[in-house]
Amino acid sequence: MTGKKGRDSTMIEDQEALDLAADWADISQGLKKDLGPQLHAQWIKPIQLGSFCKETGTLDLFLPTEFSANWVADRFADRLSLAWKIARSEVRQVRITVHPRRRSMPELRVGGEAPIAPRAPVHAAPAMLDSALSGLDPSLTFAEFVSGSANVLAVNAAQRMAALETPQFSPLYLKGSTGQGKTHLLHAIGHAFAANKPGARIFYCSAERFMIEFVYAMRSNEMIEFKARLRGFDMLLVDDIQFIIGKASTQEEFLHTIDALMSAGKRLVVAADRAPQALDGVEQRLLSRLSMGLVADIQPADIELRRKILEHRLGRFGNTQVPADVIEFLARTINRNVRELVGGLNKLIAYAQLTGQPVSLQLAEEQLTDILSANRRRITIDEIQRTVCQFYRVDRTEMASKRRARAVVRPRQVAMYLAKVLTPRSYPEIGRKFGGRDHSTVIHAVRLIEELRTRDADMDGDVRTLLRQLED
Repeated sequence: MTGKKGRDSTMIEDQEALDLAADWADISQGLKKDLGPQLHAQWIKPIQLGSFCKETGTLDLFLPTEFSANWVADRFADRLSLAWKIARSEVRQVRITVHPRRRSMPELRVGGEAPIAPRAPVHAAPAMLDSALSGLDPSLTFAEFVSGSANVLAVNAAQRMAALETPQFSPLYLKGSTGQGKTHLLHAIGHAFAANKPGARIFYCSAERFMIEFVYAMRSNEMIEFKARLRGFDMLLVDDIQFIIGKASTQEEFLHTIDALMSAGKRLVVAADRAPQALDGVEQRLLSRLSMGLVADIQPADIELRRKILEHRLGRFGNTQVPADVIEFLARTINRNVRELVGGLNKLIAYAQLTGQPVSLQLAEEQLTDILSANRRRITIDEIQRTVCQFYRVDRTEMASKRRARAVVRPRQVAMYLAKVLTPRSYPEIGRKFGGRDHSTVIHAVRLIEELRTRDADMDGDVRTLLRQLED
């Protein structure tokens, strides 16, 4: 009996594994259509299915290296999680990690952040890159970067650095907080420079990867090869330079690399989340080198730029219809950084496509709860009512009154709409703040104002003015 039970258990486990594999094949194929064959082959195809824990609802996805696991987790975790939850309702969490058997294996990339072939033996000549574009994300180009007043200096400087003519400044130091486009500009510079100067050798890496390679070269007695390889590039692009702090030997080597590249007339672009002078634990000589060129700030995207970014991204989703009020809602609400803004739009559209639901304001609020709550300034319904009453010159008591005169009803409906857009309150909660009205009354008001905004320029102008007043 025990043997039969064991065989039955094994058969069930085998069938579950086959079902998981079939679901993964469907999900992977869908991601290939969304991301394109190149990104899919680089990041999604290497994923291996791990175990699924029914008790916790956790599915493990494995990648061959720690870097690739972190990259996929940062950029595709939400999309993978949503796809699995739709494919299998019992999946509550997707965990993306490096394969346990690969944790002890060294990981080294000479020419960029993309994985390359395994390292040659120590006695062999170091492998050289096959392509100047190795490590550069093909989707991160100048054509895909949306510029505005917040980033115009950085964009112009980046384009100048990528031009064939020798730039008037070097190095270029891109400064901006997380998610504002520094990494995108670094990749864009690399693509444009490769296009302008065919055959140019470009090295893109993070400061952390630079340190890992440096330490590996030291331990492998390959410092001479490491230096020769690094200084043979025509352009060096280093991201997150703030993580090079506190490493004396790495700073020294980076300083020598900068000197060697600049004396040879080559180009250097670095990016960090703070100004050079604010980098703690960095040697003064290195600070001096980093500051001697142009420090270009990338400011947080303003409302106009956020709208432009969302409208630009919509071009990637074919015929998917996204109402104007949803774009306005996302642009106004997700204001911490561009990465969250784009991620919110991607998640919303992916959910709508995978479930067959139309994109709407209600769907955005339901599916982007975490992102929205993290970005929202705490605007109260009382504040909204006060602002609307001042704007339309009606008495504050009219917000809760039973009067149905048009001069009172319309401002009340606008206030209800704004309460839904700008606060996390539910329809019943909003109704209670407007004289105990039923939630269906609030829903009617929200939908009416949404419709009026699409066909009545005066109403749309009123709402935009009120939004600016409330969010300033």
